[in-house]
Amino acid sequence: MAALARWCVRHRLATVLLWLLALGGTGAAAALTGAAYSNDYEVRGTESGRAADLLRAGFPELGGDTGTVVWHTTAGGVRAADVEQTMTATLERIAALPGVASVTSPYTGEGAGNVSADGRTAYAPVAFTDRAEDLDASRARAVVDTARAAAGDGLQVELGGTAIGPTQTSGGHLAEAVGVAVAAVVLFLAFGSLAASLLPIATALTGVGTAYAGTVLLGHAVTVADFAPMLGMLVGLGVGIDYALFIVTRHRRGLRRGLDVTEAATEAVVTTGRAVVFAGATVCIALLGMLILRLGFLNGVALAASLTVVLTVAASVTLLPALLSFIGPRALSRRERRALAAHGPRPELPTGFAARWSALVQRRPALLGVLAVAVMTVLALPTLGLHLGTSDQGNDPASSTTRRAYDLLADAFGPGVNGPLTVVTPVGGAEDRLALDNLGAAVRATEGVASVSPVTFDGSGDTAFLTVVPTSAPQSRQTSDLVDRLRGEVLPRAEAGTSLDLDVGGVTAGYDDFADVIVGKLPLFVGVVIGLGCLLLLLAFRSVGIPLKAAAMNVAAVAASFGVVVAVFQWGWGSELLGLGRAGPIEPFLPVIMVSVLFGLSMDYQVFLVSRMYEEWLETGDNRRAVRVGLAETSRVINSAAVIMIAVFLAFVLSGDRVIAMFGIALAAAVALDAFVLRTLLVPALMHLLGDANWWLPRWLDARLPRISIEPPQCRSGHERLTAGAAAEPAAAGTKGHEPHVRDITG
Repeated sequence: MAALARWCVRHRLATVLLWLLALGGTGAAAALTGAAYSNDYEVRGTESGRAADLLRAGFPELGGDTGTVVWHTTAGGVRAADVEQTMTATLERIAALPGVASVTSPYTGEGAGNVSADGRTAYAPVAFTDRAEDLDASRARAVVDTARAAAGDGLQVELGGTAIGPTQTSGGHLAEAVGVAVAAVVLFLAFGSLAASLLPIATALTGVGTAYAGTVLLGHAVTVADFAPMLGMLVGLGVGIDYALFIVTRHRRGLRRGLDVTEAATEAVVTTGRAVVFAGATVCIALLGMLILRLGFLNGVALAASLTVVLTVAASVTLLPALLSFIGPRALSRRERRALAAHGPRPELPTGFAARWSALVQRRPALLGVLAVAVMTVLALPTLGLHLGTSDQGNDPASSTTRRAYDLLADAFGPGVNGPLTVVTPVGGAEDRLALDNLGAAVRATEGVASVSPVTFDGSGDTAFLTVVPTSAPQSRQTSDLVDRLRGEVLPRAEAGTSLDLDVGGVTAGYDDFADVIVGKLPLFVGVVIGLGCLLLLLAFRSVGIPLKAAAMNVAAVAASFGVVVAVFQWGWGSELLGLGRAGPIEPFLPVIMVSVLFGLSMDYQVFLVSRMYEEWLETGDNRRAVRVGLAETSRVINSAAVIMIAVFLAFVLSGDRVIAMFGIALAAAVALDAFVLRTLLVPALMHLLGDANWWLPRWLDARLPRISIEPPQCRSGHERLTAGAAAEPAAAGTKGHEPHVRDITG
C-alpha cells in the first residue's frame, strides 16, 4: 500500500490522466454500443416459466409486450358518435406506428367485450412486436403521445401496460445532484476547506462514472436489470464518498502532526486505506453472494454493483492521494494552517461531544445497551408481516398515466383485469380437446374467478391457452390463493385421463414462483454471506467475539431496515405523500439484493470502528481504553460519513422509480441505525461488558489461520513489545481462561 501511495503521489498527473482516460474510454464505448438491459424475472423450471415458454413457442405473435389504451367519458358514453369517431381514428393511427403489431378496438366484434357495463369506459389492447426491454423507447412514447392527443373535454385517455411503463418520466439525475450537493455541504462543514471537501466527491464521481459506463457494456454480455446502473450509482456514491472521507480525514490528521504532504498521503493510504480495501472487499463478497442463487436476473445486478464498489475503492487509494498532493496544505482550513504555523504540531486528543459520549458509554454500558436493543427490536417488528408479491402499475404515483389507466380499468371491469392469469397446455388428440371444452366451465366455477375466455388454439392445434381474470388485484393474496387453487385442485382434475399438461402463467403466477425460488434459497444465501464476512473479520482482528458481534449487528440492521420498508411501502405510511404510490407488496428480488448491500455497508462501519480500537489495543493491551479511545476518535467521522450516505440514499427517492426508492429508504434507514445506534452505542457497550474476551482466540485456531494485516505499521513496534511482555509475565496477559491479548497478525 505504501509503494502504491508513493507512486500515485510522485506521478500524480499520470494517475489523474489514467483515470480520466478510463472514464472517457468506457463512457465513449457505452455511448456507441447503447444499453441492453433486460428485466427477465422468469425462472426456468417453474410452472410459470414453462407456461411462458410454451406460449411463445405456440403463439409467436404474442411474444411482444403489450400496452392498453383506456378512455373514459364523464358525460354520455364511449359509444357516442363523436367519441367513437375520435377513438377509432386514434387507434388506426396507433396501429400504423412502427413497432406496433396490432390494436384490438372495442368498436369491432373481436373487442366488443372491452366496454364497461355502464358504457363509460373502454379499452383497446395494443400488441408490440418486441418485449419491453427490446422496444425502442421512442416507439412506445409515440403510442403514448398519439393516444393522449385524443383527450378533450369530457374524454379522458390514459395508457398502461408493461410496454408503456418505461415511458413514464423519472426524476432524471435530480437524485444524484441532490445527494452530491448535500454531501458537499457536510464535507465542507466537517473540513472547513473547500478544496478538501471537493476531493471525496470528485473521487467518487470518477469511480462511479466509470462503473456506470462499465455496467452499460456489461449488459451486452449478461442479463442486467434496468435498475442495476441506478442501484450501482446509489451504492457507489454512498460508499465512494465515505471511503474518500475517511482517507482525507486521516491525511489531514497527518498534516496537523507536522508531516509533509507526501508523508501524510502515504500514511493515510497505508492506515485508513487498508481499512477501505478491507471494507470494500466485504461489500463485494456480500454482493457476489447473490451468484450462489443461480438466478440470471440477479447475477447481472451483483456483478454491476460489485464493479462499482471495486472502482470506487480503487479510486480512493490511487486517484485520491494524487489529488491530495495537488492541493497540498490546502487540505487544512486557513485557521488550521495558521495554528500549525504559529504553534507547530500538537497532540490531538478527543474532545467535545465525542469524548463525553465515549465516557458515558463506558460508565453505563448495560443501560445504554438495553436501550439500543429495544429501539432495534421495535423497528424490526414490521418485518414479521413482510409480504412478497407483485408491485404493479397500481402502485405508481397517482399523477402517472399508468396509475390512472390501472384505476379506470379496476373501477370499470374489476381489479383482476389488470393482471389476468394464463392457462397453457400442449394438446394431443380428441380427448384433450373435449377436456379443454369443459375446462372453461370448471375454472369459471372456481372461487376467485371473475371470467374465463374461450380456448384459443395455435395454427397447428398442438398448443392451446385460455385467459382467467381473477376477482382480485394482481398483487393481492387472494390472487395468489387462486393460483394455488387452480394448480392444486382444479387443473389436476381436468388433466385426469388426458395427456394435457396445464400450466398456470401470468404476472402473479410468475412473481409467486420467483418468490418461492428466492425464499427457498435465502437461508443458504444469508448463511454464506454471514459466514464469509465473519471469516474476513476473524482473519483481520484475530478474535472470535468481533465477528460474532458483527454478524448479530448486521442481522439487526437488516431486520430493522426491512421493518421501515414494510411500514412505508407495504403499509403505505407516507408513501403517497412522498410520491411513491400507494401501498403494495415488496418485490421478491428486493430482500436478496438488500441483504447483500446492507450486510456489506454494515461491515464498513464495523471495520472502521473496530480497527481503531484494535490499533489502540495492540499499543496498550487495555480493553477499556481501546474501546473508549476508538469510539471517541472515530464516532465523529463515522457520524459525518453516515449523514452523507443517508443524504445520498434518501435523495434517490426523487428518482421516480419505486424499486430504487425502496433501496434508498432501506439503505438510509440501515445506515442511520447502524451508525447512530449500533456502532456508536450497542457495539462499544457490549465491548465494555465483555472486556478482554473481545480479543480472545483459541491457540489452536490462531496457529492455523492465515495472517493478514489491517492495523497500521506503526502499531507493530508496540505490538512486539506487548508480546514480549506477555511472554515474560503470562499471568498479566489477560483474564483467566483467555489467551494473551496481543497477537501477531502481520505475518
